[in-house]
Amino acid sequence: MTDHGSRTPVVLRGGTVLTQDDAATVLQSADVLVVDDRISAVGPALEVPEGTVEIDATGGIVMPGMIDTHRHMWQTAMRGYGADWTLTQYFVWYYLESGKHFRPEDVHAGNLLAAAEAIDAGVTTCVDWSHGLQTVDHADAAVDALQAVPGRFVLAYGNIQQPPAEWSGSPQFRDFVNRRITGTGSNSDMLGFQMAFDVTGDPTFPEKGAFEVARELGVPVTTHAGVWGATNDDGIKLMHDNGFMTPETIYVHAATLSADSYHRIAATGGSISVSTESEQSAGQGYPPTWAIRAHGIPVSLSMDTSVWWSGDLFTAMRTTLGADRSREHMEAHAKGDTVTHSSLRASHVVEWATRGGAKAIGRDADLGSIEVGKKADVVLIKNDASPVSFPLLNPYGHVAFQAQRGDVHTVLVDGRIVKRDHELVGVDLGAVRAKVEATVEHLRSTLGEDAWLKGMNPDVPETAVIDNPYTYTDYRSSTTHGEALS
Repeated sequence: MTDHGSRTPVVLRGGTVLTQDDAATVLQSADVLVVDDRISAVGPALEVPEGTVEIDATGGIVMPGMIDTHRHMWQTAMRGYGADWTLTQYFVWYYLESGKHFRPEDVHAGNLLAAAEAIDAGVTTCVDWSHGLQTVDHADAAVDALQAVPGRFVLAYGNIQQPPAEWSGSPQFRDFVNRRITGTGSNSDMLGFQMAFDVTGDPTFPEKGAFEVARELGVPVTTHAGVWGATNDDGIKLMHDNGFMTPETIYVHAATLSADSYHRIAATGGSISVSTESEQSAGQGYPPTWAIRAHGIPVSLSMDTSVWWSGDLFTAMRTTLGADRSREHMEAHAKGDTVTHSSLRASHVVEWATRGGAKAIGRDADLGSIEVGKKADVVLIKNDASPVSFPLLNPYGHVAFQAQRGDVHTVLVDGRIVKRDHELVGVDLGAVRAKVEATVEHLRSTLGEDAWLKGMNPDVPETAVIDNPYTYTDYRSSTTHGEALS
């Protein structure tokens, strides 16, 4: 594992602290002291050890590091390529046609870039939903990249080119787990592990073998559930009837499920990772927070993939608020009613982006809030050069609607400063850029220029313009006539 340097005590002075503790305590003009890898003290005018690095947080917001529970990091070298895709075009490009062209070094490049952009945006823990691991060489390359960047990650191992029971039952997969995850020298605190695969609803339940492997290894499963045209209630029922729904299971999207499926998820203690920007654009279904809340299911947030969308959770928070409130208003209007008080609040999505993510990955005991004794994954949002930084009246509203990645001033992961004064620390972006450019060149040359451009620019369907009964046959003569009448 890459050595990311020794720790020096750090204190963030005089900020507005969103603790995200059980009481949702907000502290004004407070300090946060970090010693080693832990939060040592929280409060006003703290005394600190000699040699402590002091960071002025006055006028800023100190909050827990954000946690993304579903990000296809290996695809990040293709940033923005699929901006105009639908989910169908994504499946065709990655699953059926071009995804197989990714070499281990391409997965490595994507993960390096994704890891850097995560910590840059204050996402201190990221679940790498890595379903491009065609071989264990690809998996080794993915982990090498994650361990080269000073963030906290969870490798969710998957392979869209093979059935789940096949790749998970292979000796090579077991060897990888022993070498990189559970073996001597592995660091489970900084690198977690999940298995990532989907359940199609085939009544023969071909995914059963993969669930059995996960159970044997004691590994959580994360699965794309309730995705229009891909996964549905049948898959949830198969998981439930066979006893594979657990409190550790993360259901991604869950946008087209019935009440029965939501009841099964709630009853078995699982959580749902909502990727609102993805669901709104790609077609998995309407972002489901309005339904999830009604069933009492825990929620976390995720951004899905930078091949389409932004790589930050600020966007995830504001799009989630917008989608949920839009649904609430539309349903009320359909009944002739008016919503006078929003049910989903800014504080809720900040909770989902921090402690909600920690709960989903089983790390609520030491991540997701700013409390003494917890891991020091801390973010300072402050940008004195921006007119959007003041006034700071509603800190939750500011985080959810006003802040952007450029406002992330300082980030600590495991007690180490990984971003300060808006600049990444310990990340060689020049080296990352060179690896990403090599991947883009490889894919572009492998596909050929015509296929490359066609993949990036799918056909635009024709739009039929509705006939307008108020269109004048001769607007000018009508205007003249009107003036004459006056």
